[in-house]
Amino acid sequence: MKHFYVYMLASKKNWVIYIWVTNNIVRRSREHQDWANKWFTRKYYVKRLVYYERRSSIVDAIAREKQIKKWARQRKIRTIEENNPHRKDLADEFMN
Repeated sequence: MKHFYVYMLASKKNWVIYIWVTNNIVRRSREHQDWANKWFTRKYYVKRLVYYERRSSIVDAIAREKQIKKWARQRKIRTIEENNPHRKDLADEFMN
């Protein structure tokens, strides 16, 4: 069964948040770590995977991404902190 992920990356400084969807969280985590991705994440030093949700369909994942992007910044930060209180880089779970 194929899975899709809605994820949030954050910078250490100023808490810039980047939200996107992928079908391969391992590949995308590596791309963000290696900066082989969009200019935004390079410019704002956004590479720490701090939150993700797994979805069973791309339609559901995209709908959830759009929903999260509409949230106020404080709600995004609260969601991250409730699920990842130490703000650790969750990509480590996939990289090992």
